[in-house]
Amino acid sequence: MRQILLIAAGEWRYWLRSYFALAGVLVFLLLIVTSSILTAFRIDAETHTRVEQQQESEQTFLEQPDRHPHRMVHYGHYIFRAPAPLAIFDPGLDSVTGQSIFLEGHRQNTTMFAESSVSADFGGLSAVSPALIYQLFAPLIIILLGHAALVRERESAALSPLLSLGVSGPRLILGKVLALFSFILILLLPLLVSGALTLVRGEDPRSVLLLFTVYLVYLLLWGLMTLWLSTISAKRSTALAVLAGLWFMWSLVLPSIAVNIASSTLPLAGKIETDLAMLNEKRKLGDGHNANDPAFKQLRADLLEKYGVQQVEKLPINFRGLVAMEAEQKLTNMLNEYAQARMERESEQEKLIGNYAWLTPMLAISFVSRAIAGTDLEHYHRFQKEAEALRFSFVQGLNQAHMQELSYQDDINRNKDQASWLRARVDASSWQVLDRYQFKTAVFTERFSHIKAPMQVLLIWLFLMLMVLLYSARSLKP
Repeated sequence: MRQILLIAAGEWRYWLRSYFALAGVLVFLLLIVTSSILTAFRIDAETHTRVEQQQESEQTFLEQPDRHPHRMVHYGHYIFRAPAPLAIFDPGLDSVTGQSIFLEGHRQNTTMFAESSVSADFGGLSAVSPALIYQLFAPLIIILLGHAALVRERESAALSPLLSLGVSGPRLILGKVLALFSFILILLLPLLVSGALTLVRGEDPRSVLLLFTVYLVYLLLWGLMTLWLSTISAKRSTALAVLAGLWFMWSLVLPSIAVNIASSTLPLAGKIETDLAMLNEKRKLGDGHNANDPAFKQLRADLLEKYGVQQVEKLPINFRGLVAMEAEQKLTNMLNEYAQARMERESEQEKLIGNYAWLTPMLAISFVSRAIAGTDLEHYHRFQKEAEALRFSFVQGLNQAHMQELSYQDDINRNKDQASWLRARVDASSWQVLDRYQFKTAVFTERFSHIKAPMQVLLIWLFLMLMVLLYSARSLKP
């Protein structure tokens, strides 16, 4: 053990004497600290803005005066998705998928995109998150420090004396691994600081610990691969060139290829294409604004029979309100089928991209990081489903008020004169059907269940790299 510690200490002395390596570390620290501060400020500002907008939107809806209930169906309501606590480390898909939805009757609107000015405010640095720094640039620093660990001893002809003095290959490698492992722990300190800040915002400590662990596995994987190539290379330039090429392929080329293949293999239908496909089906469902639409003929007949009357005017409920409820239910069922198909398609795309994690650990760590942070596709779908549930709930609540609290006669005569117009209103207390909304990140166990597959890929990568390094260490030659 003493030999291993001495080798690790020697490696640290070499790093501290190497100004080139120190410069690289300082640049990394500058990047990670800058991106952490900018991302934390941005996410904090967005959180306050969205929470305030959510409260203002709910207050505006609830303070509306007496109106015809169907006007409130079209008046609509906004909901906002507050960022997850760990979004200050990994914003994930949030900036791409949008943060708010306008809810109204008869349609499911898409989420709205973040403002483009957000990027301009920070000179473009807003897109460089701490997670991206760890995924892209931390491996470069590890390569910079570790590529010469073994090959340096070989080039300086110091490897042969070391081995002849009784320092075995595995011990020599373990000393280098220990040095690199301790350096990786130092690299991860900013992540721990970011994680600690999220605990104040209600983040689960297990999520922070898991995030630290997966990034430790990812960076250790790069460290082992760097040492392995340093072990089998004859020259430092060769080791550095191969490692730089692997970083380029794993971090930039293969992820882009995987995304392009998934987009072309499993294409998503565009909005116009989807709207045209739904248009014909919507016509068959009937117009909820027209109580005489043939689509509601059977509903009318069943209702008249149930109450034993001959005309809808004699019904104890407003038939127009009932038609609105029936139409909204049918339309929502159809819209949900399209929405579910689109979500499944997006999930298939993500699964296909995830399969390429066997070729590059960059994809695996990005999936795991987003899932733990609560900024992945699963959370985006969750927001859409909760938004739709809220939309359907308050629209049907208003339709219920339309059916129960407004007479059929007042309803159909509302445009005759001012007095009729005033009678065709319901009390503003009916707007209380709107539920308060607050988006919450999934609990830790649910998030953990989504990372099992990519986490297995990372661990297998780590195991294989450890095996090839140990094999090379046992056959280490000058």
